[in-house]
Amino acid sequence: MNILVLGGGGREHALCWKLAQSDRVAKNGGRLFAAPGNPGMAECAELVTLDAKDHGAVASFCAAHAIGLVVIGPEAPLVDGLADSLRAADIAVFGPSKAAAQLEGSKNFTKALCDRAGIPTAGYVHRTSLEQARQALTTFAPPFVLKADGLAAGKGVVIADSEEHALEALEDMFGGAFGDAGAEVVIEEFMAGEEASFFALTDGETVLPFGTAQDHKRVGEGDTGPNTGGMGAYSPARVLTDELVAETMERIIFPTVRQLAKDGTPYSGVLYAGLMLTDDGPKLVEYNARFGDPECQVLMMRLQSDLADYMLACASGTLAAMPEPDFADDTAMTVVMAAKGYPGTPEKGGAIDLGDAEADGAKVFHAGTATRDGQLVANGGRVLNVTAVGADTKAAQDAAYRAVDAVDFPSGFVRRDIGWREVSRG
Repeated sequence: MNILVLGGGGREHALCWKLAQSDRVAKNGGRLFAAPGNPGMAECAELVTLDAKDHGAVASFCAAHAIGLVVIGPEAPLVDGLADSLRAADIAVFGPSKAAAQLEGSKNFTKALCDRAGIPTAGYVHRTSLEQARQALTTFAPPFVLKADGLAAGKGVVIADSEEHALEALEDMFGGAFGDAGAEVVIEEFMAGEEASFFALTDGETVLPFGTAQDHKRVGEGDTGPNTGGMGAYSPARVLTDELVAETMERIIFPTVRQLAKDGTPYSGVLYAGLMLTDDGPKLVEYNARFGDPECQVLMMRLQSDLADYMLACASGTLAAMPEPDFADDTAMTVVMAAKGYPGTPEKGGAIDLGDAEADGAKVFHAGTATRDGQLVANGGRVLNVTAVGADTKAAQDAAYRAVDAVDFPSGFVRRDIGWREVSRG
């Protein structure tokens, strides 16, 4: 089978790396394409130039190259309706429709769905103007959780510890700091607890759990500083016990899939639920309509099953025939090497030498790289995802940082405490 993966970040590199191991690709002359891809992905996929916004061009490429499955990595093409356009051309797609992708595309959409389906989540208000939002602050006590309603590359959330801080953040949001994403705002009550990420696959009817993870959003060690797209992650998140996983499926995931189907917008693809583990049980923080980044990297390192089989089952509505996917018991950890200045204005162009970072079984997934005159250089905020596996979280952490230390990237930086919660638990 020929497969096309759309995207060029660390998540897509991890997906390509795993898909290249599939019997559907590795046997019988199957080909794996990536658009636009990145230098790391060139090792396992054929890189092609395609604009995901040009739905017709993507469909034409698929027809010309007998593509049997398209995997849409990032959220923007999903919210833009690319999956709908490809399905209209009879092309199998892993990823939800435009209507269902509003689970990520609009915080208010998800909150309203939670109301209809009785899904546990934080109390909230939705506001469409700065003045309305100012007045709504009286609904909650600090700290305030402020969210740009639309897509903001994982950076549209502010936790404000005072009304003054909240007002400044609201002014930024409505003032265009997050572009159109901040034209509407959701203000939530603060939920106390530990966050964790839960993944599930669905074809719109059947749902299968697909692993757990914890990531680190803050740029600084000790989880300080501004939010980023993610500075590292590990899987599994053992804080999500079997009992909590079962509760999450029953109270959050199943009701979501059923409600979307009832609404006439069935969801197909991966559901990524950000959870808060409260004293009252798991509550939904937010949904993503695609694999997390960098959570995808650690999931792919642990996945033993054939990824293409599960993606095709989601796309074809045959997930009921599949067993639960198999994951290794080991822990996987990824550490993000970011360019100085991230998450503000990252320094691009810095030279990178990977050295022998992969000598001991680690894997370096490229997230924001390019080549110039034969030299690998930084070309984004999050540049590399250095990923390793160990028997437990501490062993995985040690292996990941050994690999990090083998990389020569003078204009980059990392957090040195990825996985600290789980390591501290022993």
